[in-house]
Amino acid sequence: MITGTGFPEVKGKAREAELWGLLFAEVPFEAGAEVKIVWRMTGEGPLRASASLGGRRAKLVWLEEHGGSSWQRPGHEWGTGWIFPKPGCWKVELARTRGSGQVWLDVR
Repeated sequence: MITGTGFPEVKGKAREAELWGLLFAEVPFEAGAEVKIVWRMTGEGPLRASASLGGRRAKLVWLEEHGGSSWQRPGHEWGTGWIFPKPGCWKVELARTRGSGQVWLDVR
């Protein structure tokens, strides 16, 4: 996790891509509450996103492509809204036609 003067960031582990997340809530996230995460990911194609913990899935409330912002990381940008239903370390997986990656996020 990288923190600075703004919102915390996470750098994902990716294949054929670079992946960054900008977190709009304090970590660990609160189980059952909607949290906004903005992603920047290199590669090609539309973004697919999912999150799981022990076979259970988080609810992806919304996913929208952004035209751009002041956040300076490589790749195209998307905003997402998530509800993580229970505490634990959730695996968030992001994939494009070319490129995929993952980030682990703590939920209390």
